[in-house]
Amino acid sequence: MRSVREIAAMVAGFSPTASEREGQAAPGLHLPDLLIRGFRGIGELAIPRLGRATLLAGKNGAGKSTVLEAVRLYAARGSSAALSALLRGRDEIPPGHGGGLLAEPDWGALFHGREISDDVCIAIGPCQDADRQLRVSPTVLEPEQAASLGRMLPGIFLQDRLHALRIMFGNDEQLVPYLRVQDESSSDPDAQGAIRGARRFLERTDPPQPAVCEFLGPGLLGNAAMSLYWDGVALTDDEDRAMDALRMIGVDIDRVAMIGNDTGKARPGGRRAIVRLAGRSEPVPLGSLGDGARRMFGVALALANSRDGFLLIDEAENGIHHSVQHSFWRMVIETAQANNVQVLATTHSWDCVRGFARAASELEQAEGVLYRIERDDGKVRAVDYPEKALQVVTEQRIEVR
Repeated sequence: MRSVREIAAMVAGFSPTASEREGQAAPGLHLPDLLIRGFRGIGELAIPRLGRATLLAGKNGAGKSTVLEAVRLYAARGSSAALSALLRGRDEIPPGHGGGLLAEPDWGALFHGREISDDVCIAIGPCQDADRQLRVSPTVLEPEQAASLGRMLPGIFLQDRLHALRIMFGNDEQLVPYLRVQDESSSDPDAQGAIRGARRFLERTDPPQPAVCEFLGPGLLGNAAMSLYWDGVALTDDEDRAMDALRMIGVDIDRVAMIGNDTGKARPGGRRAIVRLAGRSEPVPLGSLGDGARRMFGVALALANSRDGFLLIDEAENGIHHSVQHSFWRMVIETAQANNVQVLATTHSWDCVRGFARAASELEQAEGVLYRIERDDGKVRAVDYPEKALQVVTEQRIEVR
């Protein structure tokens, strides 16, 4: 197994592409490079070049999933809903006493060091273009704003917390107030309505338009999400691509359909996918073909629904057999190129890295970039493997996970 230093020496003789010489990504990408500063466990991380598809390898706890979270927040332009969703995903919105649903989120968990102070700030976006970076920082409310909130929430809002998160994207600014409510008020319906109104008080009515961004976690796509994705591709060329993705698992499939009522619920009676196999008259549930079929189909549908935006895949190898990793990544990169999607994915799997590397080295029209995310003495860095080195990575079995 060769080391990172050895691979660097081996690829030194390659002639770099124009984009590599200039340190730039391929044209047309939504994020040509990425800076993350002060976000969760990342003090500062610069990824100097992203590709049409970028695969992040590395050990558990290195920060790979945090990079995906940062891109999700950037795509949402830092909306308060996106901030809350990130906290909810890690159980960082505590339940209120008595079952109240409006307890204050742990905003400090978003910042590096998990504490809010006057000098902390989150920055996410292109490395060299500050005007396109998302910035999130704490601020003190103006006296008039605090007084208005107090009048809107008499007896509910505690007056000693007159602070907010300032969210900046370009020239757009929003303020999300910290609202610590009295325990006995958090489950009162009238109080809940007042709190919602107060949270909207400082938010702009015309926030910046978010970018399209779909996220696939390590688990399998549920019936409800799959049904929505299917509605976005039915009777289009993307339906054929999704069918081709299913055929990669070695099953001859004629057709796919969604059956059931339109509740969108992942339960008996809700919509679910069925497939008709070649030579058989009766369809079978998609789930009966195994996790690989469901994962492959879900990724293909998500790619179609991410047109002109981002697709983020956490633990991309899950459900995909090692023998089809190469075909899987060819499908992902080619579809991403066709739909103008920028894909960022994470993995722990050598087979996934090898399949990605083979596909990226074969597809000249779309750039694939591989990084290993490392954490050393609390600092996070990205080790770059240029596209022309990916074939060497696979042939020499260089450890990049």
